[in-house]
Amino acid sequence: MRLSSALVLLALLCAAATTLAQTTPAAPTCADLHLVPAPRECSQVISLPGGDQDLTGFGQRQFAPSKDTEVAFVRDDYYESQKDRVRFHLDGQHVLFLFASDKVAIETLAKHHLKFDPAMHDEGYVIAPTSPLMGVAVIAETSTGLFYGAQTLKQLLRGDGPFPQLYVPVIRDWPAMPHRGISDDWSRGPLPNIDFLKREIRTLAAYKYNIFSPYFEHTFAYSSTPVAAFPGGAMTPDEARELVAYAAQYHITIVPEQESFGHLHHLLKFEQYSALGETVHGSVLAPGDPATLPLIGSWFTELASVFPGPYAHIGADETFELGFGRTRDQVKQQGLGKVYLDFLARIHAQLEPNHKQLLFWGDIAVNSPDLVGTLPKDMIAVPWEYDAKPDFTALILPFKNAGLQTWVAPGVNNWNRIYPNNNEALGNIRAFVRDGQKLGSQGMLNTVWNDDGEGIFDENWFGVLFGAAASWQPGESSQDAFTASFGQAFHGDATGKVSEAQREIMAAHAALNKAGLDDVQDVFFWVDPFSPEGQRLAAKLRPAAGELRRHAERAITLVAEARASGKLQNQEALDALELGARRIDFIGFKTQAADECAALYAQAQALAADKTRWDEVSEMLETIGSNNGKLEDIRDGYSQLGELFGQAWLRDNRPYWLANNQARYGQAAQLWVERGFRWNLVLERWWQTHTLPTAAEAGLPAPAGS
Repeated sequence: MRLSSALVLLALLCAAATTLAQTTPAAPTCADLHLVPAPRECSQVISLPGGDQDLTGFGQRQFAPSKDTEVAFVRDDYYESQKDRVRFHLDGQHVLFLFASDKVAIETLAKHHLKFDPAMHDEGYVIAPTSPLMGVAVIAETSTGLFYGAQTLKQLLRGDGPFPQLYVPVIRDWPAMPHRGISDDWSRGPLPNIDFLKREIRTLAAYKYNIFSPYFEHTFAYSSTPVAAFPGGAMTPDEARELVAYAAQYHITIVPEQESFGHLHHLLKFEQYSALGETVHGSVLAPGDPATLPLIGSWFTELASVFPGPYAHIGADETFELGFGRTRDQVKQQGLGKVYLDFLARIHAQLEPNHKQLLFWGDIAVNSPDLVGTLPKDMIAVPWEYDAKPDFTALILPFKNAGLQTWVAPGVNNWNRIYPNNNEALGNIRAFVRDGQKLGSQGMLNTVWNDDGEGIFDENWFGVLFGAAASWQPGESSQDAFTASFGQAFHGDATGKVSEAQREIMAAHAALNKAGLDDVQDVFFWVDPFSPEGQRLAAKLRPAAGELRRHAERAITLVAEARASGKLQNQEALDALELGARRIDFIGFKTQAADECAALYAQAQALAADKTRWDEVSEMLETIGSNNGKLEDIRDGYSQLGELFGQAWLRDNRPYWLANNQARYGQAAQLWVERGFRWNLVLERWWQTHTLPTAAEAGLPAPAGS
């Protein structure tokens, strides 16, 4: 009897063990963690219950007062990011943020046979399980390293609800490039509000960016040139100081860029400054004018009083007018390169009292490689190129050979597009940063441009994060690995559907590229499909319209499914993704709707003489335009998308410039309102006389292929 009971108990235990084995997920590998950036060394992942954590262990450690403050910020930042998912109390898992000299840190490092190499000192960190505390330690030699380790730790908490898991690998990590930055265009439309800028800073820091470079043409409120700063459309010095202090907590240095040669039309259009231009009311300063250098000096002196970092960016790209106006004879005699580079050297001399290391764009200087060596050796060249080319060596080498430091500048390919073309962006960032690392570039400045004035920054995070990964990780970063990791790392999406939604948008761009239209550009959204221009576009777009729409609609569906599966992070970026997908879908829809209107009207005309088919003709005409007609569908598309666009804009930006975009939505919707009114006259004529005007008289295009 006792033996039988024992056998039964043994069988029950075996069954329970089998069930547990079947329901407990296998320990993940480092690749399964999908961290962005991917750590340099990772092994031995264990899983701990993550719903209860204790941060008080840090407070029991003794640090010098300054270090205590720095560690307190790391702890508080970690707490703020996790407090909605984790219960913090004394009986939870120990989470320790330790300097490498701490006794527990020394014991933890020794247990795992880890050490800090010299390359790790400034920003490197270690993450490892602790013993005997049964928790996790983030260890670094500097507060910056501790901060970056904490950012990685944030990504290691998985799952919602009462039982999230904290994955604890053994990690040794440090960056490939010391300067990892983003250049954000504040001069061609969107000017971010302070709340968004703080969110942007926090997010950039979470993925280990350490440089933020706002781009100014006329949107900083200089006391020396107040006329150029439109009220509500310029950052004030007090706002800048607030942002600088905020960013410093997150180990981000703000590097202001003020254009100082070209791209200055919004200053030179004012009469009091027009005489300083290469051409009248143009865009380029005349290098020989005696007032130009004092003007530039006044700007950068004001900037230096606000932005205390060691760098300033003087811009100086795309000086297209140089040699076409006041310097025409000088350029003919000396050559464009010499005139350009001489002025850069004079700017450098003018700004020397500010004690800043100056960055400049490399697109003009690279064309005069023999003269680049005449520039002061402490200047930093920033070669830029935004296409997905296989090799960027030729853009970097002239500066390297001249003894200048370089930072490479790829781009997220958001400008003039409905949504960033990440096919192009990822290929560009991957190869450019790879070649920069290979040739000794000390930094990356990933670029966001708003040439079209319609930019919504929250659409750009996919390319921005790949820049973070490529500049932190050594060598050539994998686009596929990053794409697979993005949804989890940025949104906490364990389903993979957010990453798949991004792939669908990339496929939409590819569909138009295959049709000979490059990618999904703004002009396709705004063009009137009934116009001659719209009809010419439709000839190429028509075969791809269905595929374009399926990809866009699939992206919308995937985002909705991911949201339904659990609480996701960075919801604003998902809203922006949906907005982009809906605008892309609308491009295909209005192309199809225009074709359908033309085809239906041709059929109606063919049947109009047959009295037995008049009901059919009426139905066709009302399908073209009525309460639920195709004309009204296009009207609704512009008006509804305009509302969504306005909401997205004001979430990120100041009202400044929004009216220019809303006017386009309003004008586009009004065009279709008026077409609806005119169509009512066509319907009225049909009902009264059973005759129809020509397609042109009715305001319709001819059917495709006619």
